[in-house]
Amino acid sequence: MSNRLPIIGALLLLALALLNATFYTVDQRERVLLFRLGEVVAADLPPGLKLKTPFINTVVKYDGRIQTLDRGPVRYQTSELKNVVVDSFVKWRIADTRRFFVAVGSGDVNTRLAQIVNDLSRNEFGKRTVQAAVSGDRHEIMDILRQRANERAAEFGVEVIDVRIKRVDLPTEVSSSVFSRMEAERKRVAAELRAKGAEEGERIRAQTDKERTLLLANAQRDAQRVRGEGDADAAARYAAAIGSDGEFFDFYRSLEAYRHSLGTGRDLLVLDPGSAFFRYFDAAPAGGR
Repeated sequence: MSNRLPIIGALLLLALALLNATFYTVDQRERVLLFRLGEVVAADLPPGLKLKTPFINTVVKYDGRIQTLDRGPVRYQTSELKNVVVDSFVKWRIADTRRFFVAVGSGDVNTRLAQIVNDLSRNEFGKRTVQAAVSGDRHEIMDILRQRANERAAEFGVEVIDVRIKRVDLPTEVSSSVFSRMEAERKRVAAELRAKGAEEGERIRAQTDKERTLLLANAQRDAQRVRGEGDADAAARYAAAIGSDGEFFDFYRSLEAYRHSLGTGRDLLVLDPGSAFFRYFDAAPAGGR
C-alpha cells in the first residue's frame, strides 16, 4: 500500500493540472481572448466559468476597466513662440480586444497613446496664443484632443473616453519675468494714482482757499456797508436830536465833558470859574429846561 501512495499523489496532481487546464473563469472586469493553436477563435467572452481543450486552447486576459494615463507636465510652444507647460491626463479602455492584441499584444499601450496625444497637443497649442491656451480655448482644446485621439487610437482597438487638461502654466523662468513686469506695472499705476490724487488735492485746496478769500472779502464788504449804514443812521439821529433841541444837546455834551474831565483824580485843571465850561454849574440858562 505504501508503494502506491506516490502513484496516487502523482495521479491527483495530474488530475488537478488537467482540471486547471480545462476550466477557466472570465471576470466581468476582464477582456478575454480564446486561442486555438495560436489562432484567435473567440473574443470578449461573457463572464463566468468556461471550458477549454487542454494544451490546444490558451487564454489571454486584459484589464477591461477604464485606465488612466497621467502624462505629467509637458512643454509646448504657442503661436507667439512662447512656451507653456501643460499637465494633462487621458482616460481610455480597450474597445476591440482582437485588434488590441494584434496591434499591441503585450506592448506598452500608454506609450503609443502618449505619443498620439503629444502630437495633437503640440499642433493645437501651436495654433493659439498664450492667452487663448491658458483660459480662452481650454475646453475647445480638450474636445478636439479627445475626438482626434479616439480616432487614431481606434486603429489599435482602444477607445479614448476623455482627455483632460489639469493646468496650463508658464515656465518658471517666464513666470518670474511676468510677475516682475506685473509688479512694476502695478507700482507704476499706484504712483500715477498717487500723483493724480496729490494734484487733485492741491486743486481742491486752491479752490477752497479761493472760496475762503472770497467769503471773507464779501463778509468784510458787507460789514463795512452795515457799519457805514449804522454810522449814517446814528449821525442822522444825532442831527435830528440836535435840530429838535439845541440847548439840551449843549447841556448833554457839557455833562459828557464833565464826566471825562473831572473826578478821575489824575488831572489838574486850572480854569476861571466864570468860563463857559462851568456855565451849567451856576444856573440853567434863561429859557432852558
